[in-house]
Amino acid sequence: MIVEENNVVTIHYELRDGNSEGELMERMDVNYPFSFLFGSGALLPAFESNLEGLTERDGFEFILKAEDAYGPLDEESIIDVPRFVFRLDGEEPEDLVEEGNFVALTDEDGGVHHGKILTFDEEKVNIDFNHVMAGKDLHFKGAILNIRGASVDELIQKRYIPQGGVRGFEEDEDF
Repeated sequence: MIVEENNVVTIHYELRDGNSEGELMERMDVNYPFSFLFGSGALLPAFESNLEGLTERDGFEFILKAEDAYGPLDEESIIDVPRFVFRLDGEEPEDLVEEGNFVALTDEDGGVHHGKILTFDEEKVNIDFNHVMAGKDLHFKGAILNIRGASVDELIQKRYIPQGGVRGFEEDEDF
């Protein structure tokens, strides 16, 4: 089989920042591989196009430029938020507002926005709402472990479904 639409593909890979020597950002090894329904629209199109046509045991190595991945850093997505927004019942939870923490804020329409706290003072919190990989070229190196045709349920739901329905689930007779 080949990597093509409506096949479930299982891969292992390392993702590094910029090039093969860059900071390791993510590893999906052979013990914990990544499986997905190819062509479902869930992954970056440029990522899928680099895998299309490969077969089991084929290796791959490629760089996705920031423009083809999560885009450039958008300076307008780095904003100051009033510090009082982080108070619950008049109190700010301890250790919530710290540099490097990730927070989720809800807008007036109910949309949830995730961001990283860059700096803060008594009045405001500076938060970067860009995707954590925005502005980065992404270097992938790995191999195709398995390819199979998708099940009817996977095609209907447009996603990979692990055997038994839940990844890592083992039946417990005492349950």
